[in-house]
Amino acid sequence: MIIKHKVTESLKMKERKVFRFVKIKLVFMLLFTAILSVLFINRQVLLEKLDNGPINSFAIVGTTDFTDDNDIREILSSMLENEDLKGFFGQDINLIKQQIELIPWIKSAVVRKIWPNRLSIWITEYSPIASWNDTEFLSSEGVIFQLPVNKLKVSDLPRLAGPNNKSNQVLEAWNRIYLDLKRKDLTLKKVSINERGSWQIVLDNDVILKLGRGEWQEKLDRFVTIYPQIEIPENKKLSYVDLRYGVGAAIGIVDAN
Repeated sequence: MIIKHKVTESLKMKERKVFRFVKIKLVFMLLFTAILSVLFINRQVLLEKLDNGPINSFAIVGTTDFTDDNDIREILSSMLENEDLKGFFGQDINLIKQQIELIPWIKSAVVRKIWPNRLSIWITEYSPIASWNDTEFLSSEGVIFQLPVNKLKVSDLPRLAGPNNKSNQVLEAWNRIYLDLKRKDLTLKKVSINERGSWQIVLDNDVILKLGRGEWQEKLDRFVTIYPQIEIPENKKLSYVDLRYGVGAAIGIVDAN
């Protein structure tokens, strides 16, 4: 009976130790979980405290036609003044991306952080294929955008004009009319459409062709037929040819200054 009592007491002691160990382990696990939760919730604040200063350098990756270091530096300087430019851990690169993409001629930007305080910036630009309303430019996708004239590297872009919601329509018309006139040994300079859908084109010799609404193929063919027959008085020049009639055309003649 005495031996059995001792064995029972020993088992109870072992159970109490195991129970105590489990309780201590559970407390540590709960404490560890609580610490992790606090760190996770406050991770942004903690990371920002690790930053000694804001990001202060960048590199434009790839080749750009219009964007230079000064354009990006101006944006980052403005962000620094507004306290939007932070250190490596605290900086939201999406905010920088959004600011860069506000530049009118930039189509998209990819921004990455490089340790410890540098940015890598990949830029995709719109490429102007024509001027639009003499104040803006048009991309091959029909997107209207602004670009400082001093950044433009070509000066003989096609001139297109019209309401902004008709940019793709005017671009398509330019391509069709340009090829049609080229087959007739004529060179196109400008295509425009007004709010009422009336078309007008300008040749490289500044002669205006008023085509009106609807299809222009028959009107251009008519112009090619009558053009050589138009007699221009001395010291005068042809100003316009109005082809908005069912047959024939009206012409305008001005002084040749």
